[in-house]
Amino acid sequence: MVPSMYLRSSARAQSLLCAGLQQLLLQQSRGVSYKAVVFEESGVLLPAPHRTATDWEAQSCIPSGTIQQAALSGGENSLSLQYSRGELTAVEFLQELGQQCFEIANVRVPVHSFLWDLIRNEMIKQLPIMAEAAQCIRAEGLKTALLSHNLCLGDGGRRFLPLDQQHFDVVVESRQEGMPRPNPGIYKLCLERLGVQPQESILLDSSSQNLKAAAQLGMKTVKVDNPEAALKELETHLGFPLQGFVPYTRSVRPGMEIPKDRLQKYLEDVLGAHPTAPLELRQFDHSTRSYLVKFGGRLLVLKKEEEPPERLISSPLVPICSPSILGTPFYLLEHRAGHIHHAVSLPAVPPHRRGAWYGAMANVLARIHSLDLGAAKLQDLGEHGNYIQQQVETWTKQYRAVETHLIPAMERLIQWLPLHFPESQKTTVVHGDFRMDHLVFHPDRPEVLAVLGWKFATLGDPMCDLANNCMSFFLPAHFGARRGLRKCDLGHLGIPTAEEYSQMYCGLMGVELPENWNFYLAFAFFRLAVVLQGRHRGSLEGDSSPKDAEFVAELAWDFAIKEGFRVFESLPPTKLLARHSSTWAGQGPFLSRSYSTWARPGAAPVPTVPLVTAPSSLLGMAQGLGCKMENTGIQWGFLSSHPRGTPRPLPEVQVRHLC
Repeated sequence: MVPSMYLRSSARAQSLLCAGLQQLLLQQSRGVSYKAVVFEESGVLLPAPHRTATDWEAQSCIPSGTIQQAALSGGENSLSLQYSRGELTAVEFLQELGQQCFEIANVRVPVHSFLWDLIRNEMIKQLPIMAEAAQCIRAEGLKTALLSHNLCLGDGGRRFLPLDQQHFDVVVESRQEGMPRPNPGIYKLCLERLGVQPQESILLDSSSQNLKAAAQLGMKTVKVDNPEAALKELETHLGFPLQGFVPYTRSVRPGMEIPKDRLQKYLEDVLGAHPTAPLELRQFDHSTRSYLVKFGGRLLVLKKEEEPPERLISSPLVPICSPSILGTPFYLLEHRAGHIHHAVSLPAVPPHRRGAWYGAMANVLARIHSLDLGAAKLQDLGEHGNYIQQQVETWTKQYRAVETHLIPAMERLIQWLPLHFPESQKTTVVHGDFRMDHLVFHPDRPEVLAVLGWKFATLGDPMCDLANNCMSFFLPAHFGARRGLRKCDLGHLGIPTAEEYSQMYCGLMGVELPENWNFYLAFAFFRLAVVLQGRHRGSLEGDSSPKDAEFVAELAWDFAIKEGFRVFESLPPTKLLARHSSTWAGQGPFLSRSYSTWARPGAAPVPTVPLVTAPSSLLGMAQGLGCKMENTGIQWGFLSSHPRGTPRPLPEVQVRHLC
C-alpha cells in the first residue's frame, strides 16, 4: 500500500481567511477586543487570608475578626499597606501585628503560628479553577498578569510566591515596587509591562477599593466573591470558555465548529456508551483540522481530512469516516498527554540529558521495526518487497501534479532513483514519517508515551524510516520548513551525531547500515522536496518559498552523487568501461558537506517486542487498527465508519485504549 499526500488548496486558504474575518466581526460585536487579564493573588488565585484567619481564630479561642482588624485598621497607615510599601520588614510587620491584636482582643495572639499555619495549609493551595482559567486565556493568545503582595519569610528572607508563574506573562510584586494597591501606579506599571491599554484589559480582584482604582484608569473589572460566578462573568467578556483546558489546545475557532450532536450520536453508536455530560470540543493550536473531543471519561483526537476523497491521489492506509457525519472525512485517535519537542535541539531538556532522549527515539523506532507481522496479523497491511519502487513512482507522480517550474535537481533524481533501487529490501511495519515532533514524551524523563503521524504507515523497508528520521542532521537550523542541526555544535548541545544516532538504531536492531545508505537519504530528501513543492503550490502567495523545495532537491542530489561515487569505486576495473554512465550519479556539482557515507556498526541482539492485539472487526461498520507495544505504551490506530473500498483485516483497538 502506498501513502497519500494531501495538498493545501486555495479553497483551504479562503476558509482560513473567512474564519479570520468572522473572528474580527465577533470582536467588533462585543465592542472590545481584550488582550490581557490581570489576576490579583490574594482572594482570587489563592484563598483570602482573612477567611482562613477566621477559622484559625475559632480554633485558637481568639475573638473573631481580630487579625483582619489589626492588619487593615488605620487607613493609609495600616500595617498591611505599610508592609506592602516596604516600610516594614517581615519581622517588624509580625511584631506590630501581634501588638495590635493584643490591644484589640486583650490576649496574646501567636501571629507567627498563624502565619506558618497559613502557609502550610492554605496559601500554597492555588484555586484549581483559576489556574485553569489562566491557562485557557493564554491558549487563546491573550496575555496574563499576576499582582502579588510579595510575602517575605523572615527579615530580609526569600520571597514566598506559591503560584506557578509559568501561567503568567508578567508578575508585579507590590512590595518590591513600593506601590501597594489601590495605588493606580501599580496598575499602570502592570499594563505597561503587558504592552496593552487600560481598555484592553480586565482585572479580577476581591477588593472593591482595588477594583474602583483600576476602573478609573479604564480597565474592565470583575469582582471575585464567588470564583465560579466570577469566571462565568469573565467568559461573557472574553467570548470563550475558561474550563476544560488541555495543553496545546484552545477553544474552537469561529467558522470551524463541527456538529457536536451528530458526533455524539456517532460515538454513542460506536462505543456503546451514553455519558450524561455533553460532549466537549477544543481545537489544537497547531492545526485547524485537529480537535480534542471529551466524551464521557475519554479524551479523543479528531483529525479532519483536508481534501474530499475524490481529490486524493490514492486511498489512505485505513478507511476513514463518512463525510455524512461531519460534512468531511475524519479520523479518531486516542489522546495521550505528554510533551512534544518541536525543536530537534531539545531546548527544554538539559544538555547532559539530551542524548537519552535521542536514545529513546531510536529505541522506539527499533521496536516498531521489530514487530512480528504474523503475531500482530499485519501481513496484509501492505505489499512485500516493492516498497521503494512504489514509493518512488507515487512521489514522482505527486511531484508532477504539483510542479510549478523546472527544478533541475528533481529532474535528475527522477531519472536516477529508479536506476539505483536496492537489490534486496527487508519488510517491516514502517511509520512513513518518523521524526522527533511526532513523539509524545513523558514530561520529566526520556520515555516515549505515544507515536503520532501514522497516516503513511504500511509495510516497507525500515531503512526509509531511519533515513527520514536522520534528515534533521543535514537540514540547517534556521530552515523554515523543518529546522535541523546542520553546522550546530552537537557536542556542546549534548546531541549525538548522525553517525552515532544511526549506530544506536542499528545496535538495537542487530543489523549493519546498508552500503547504499546514501540512496536512502537521497530518496528521503527527494520525498521532502515533493512535500515542500506541494506546500508551495497550495499556499497563499508569500506563505511558502519555491526555494525550499529547490534547496532540499539539491541536498538529495548531493547524496545521489555520493552514492554514485560509491558504486563507481566498488566496480572491478574490468567493468568500468562496460557500465553505462547513466547508472552513476549523473550530472551536477559535488558540494562538500560535513556528512559522508557512515561506518556500519557492529551487530547486536534483536530485541523481543511482545504484542497485545487480537484480530476482529470493531462494532459493525466501524473498524480499527491498533498496536500496543508492551513496556513502552506506544499505541497507534484509527477509528472509522463507512469505509471506502474493502478494508483489510485489521487488529481490534480495545475500547479502553481507543485511538
